[in-house]
Amino acid sequence: MANTSSAKKAARKIPHRTEVNKERRSRMRNFVRTVEDAIAAGDAKKAQAALATAEPEIMHAAQQGVIHRNAASRKVSRLVKRVRKLGA
Repeated sequence: MANTSSAKKAARKIPHRTEVNKERRSRMRNFVRTVEDAIAAGDAKKAQAALATAEPEIMHAAQQGVIHRNAASRKVSRLVKRVRKLGA
């Protein structure tokens, strides 16, 4: 059990922060899924448009601390590579 007042406050905040982070992670994953669906369908234009909306969402999740910034960059890089391959 928490002893200090700051630790007690932190313990109160954890469930709310967990919910917020779950929502942000879920939102990011939904945007990534739209890109992956477009890639799977073979639709280059749709994939490009979906990527243009997904990239800022991924970076925003990293900025908010939901995922690591390097993980976000890696995700974007791999999606861009797959979309480019689809267009070629």
